[in-house]
Amino acid sequence: MATLHVLIVDDEPGIRSGIRRILGNYSVGYAFMDEDFDFNLIDAGTGEEAIEILNQQKVDVVLLDNKLPGMDGIEVLEYIKKQGFDLAVMMITSYASLDLAIKATKNGAFNFMPKPFTPQELRASIENVAKHLYLKRMTKKMQAEGKQIRFQFLSVLSHELKSPLNAVEGYLKMMQEKQLGDKIEDYEKMIDRSLARLKGMRNLIMDLLDLTKIESGKKERKLREIDLGAIARTAMDTMEPYSIQKNVKMSLKVKGNTYFLADADEMEIVFNNLVSNAVKYNSDNGKVEILIEDHEKEIVMSVADTGIGMSEEDLDKIFQDFVRIKNSKTKEITGSGLGLSITKKMVEQYNGTIQVKSVPDKGTTFIVSLPRN
Repeated sequence: MATLHVLIVDDEPGIRSGIRRILGNYSVGYAFMDEDFDFNLIDAGTGEEAIEILNQQKVDVVLLDNKLPGMDGIEVLEYIKKQGFDLAVMMITSYASLDLAIKATKNGAFNFMPKPFTPQELRASIENVAKHLYLKRMTKKMQAEGKQIRFQFLSVLSHELKSPLNAVEGYLKMMQEKQLGDKIEDYEKMIDRSLARLKGMRNLIMDLLDLTKIESGKKERKLREIDLGAIARTAMDTMEPYSIQKNVKMSLKVKGNTYFLADADEMEIVFNNLVSNAVKYNSDNGKVEILIEDHEKEIVMSVADTGIGMSEEDLDKIFQDFVRIKNSKTKEITGSGLGLSITKKMVEQYNGTIQVKSVPDKGTTFIVSLPRN
C-alpha cells in the first residue's frame, strides 16, 4: 500500500485531532490505481510552521485553514504555488467567501470544505483529492516517458464511450419495461439508434487501435504492388449507402499507372477516411470527385467535395489528434476526431504529403502526394 503524506494546517487543536481520528485508519482505492493509499498525518498550527515543514519533507496533500495567526492560508497557498511543490491543497475554513474562493482557486487550491464537516464529508473530499493527485502525476509521468498517447487513449475512450453506452442502456431498459407496448415494431427507432451508437463506438475503438499501432511502431506492414484505383473503389462502395441517403454522387478518375508499392490495409485507411469525410461533410445533393494521377515520380490523389467547407482557423488544426470541427453544421455528424490524424501519419510513413484546400460553404479538397521511391 502506498502512503500519501497529509499536512494539516489549522490553529485549532480540536480540528487537527479530529482529522487524525477520521483519516488515521482510512485508505483510498480506485479500480484504475495500482494500489490503495493510506495517510501519514502531519500537524502544523501556523502558516510559518507549515512552510518550514514543506521545505523539509515530502508532502502530498495540504488541508489548509485560512484564518491562521501570522501568515494566513492564502499566503501559504501563494508560497506553495511560487515554489512549485507537487501537491494538492484543500482549503478548510469557516469563513468562505467569493473573494477567498477566487484567490484560492487562482493560486491552485483544488477545492474547499467548510467547517464544521462530518467524517463522511472529509473522507469523500480526501478521496477526490487523492484521485486528482494520482491522475495528475500519472499524466506527468506519461508525458515525461513519451507515452502521452496512452493517457489520451484512455481519457478519450472513456469520454467518448460514456454517452453512447448510457443511451443504449436507456433504450434497453425502456424495451425491458415495455414502455411503448408489447410489439417489437414499437421499438424499431430505438433499435436503429442503438445500432448506430454501437457502430460509432466500434469505429472509435478501431481508430484508436490504428493510432496506437502507428505511434508504437508495432504495426506489421505487408508491402506489395497494389492498385490504388481499386482501393479507392472499395472505399466508395463502403460509403455508398450513406451517399445514397444524402444523394451525394461519387465519381472516380484514374490517369496512368496507379500501381504503388504499399500496404493495402494502410492505403484503405487513407481512402476510407478521406472519402468518408467527403460524404459526411457534404451538402445534400452534392458531389465527391476522386482523382488518381500518375506523375511518373509520384502518384497524386485528390478527394474533392462540395460540402460545408472549413475556415482558415479550422484548417490549422484538423490533422491534430482528437480534433473535431464543432459548429452548427457539424453537431449532428459523429466521429472520433482521429481519422485525419491517422491519415496524415499513414501518408508520412511513405514520405508523402497531404494538403487541404477549403472554402466555407463551397467545399474541401484533400491532395495526397506519394513518391514512388
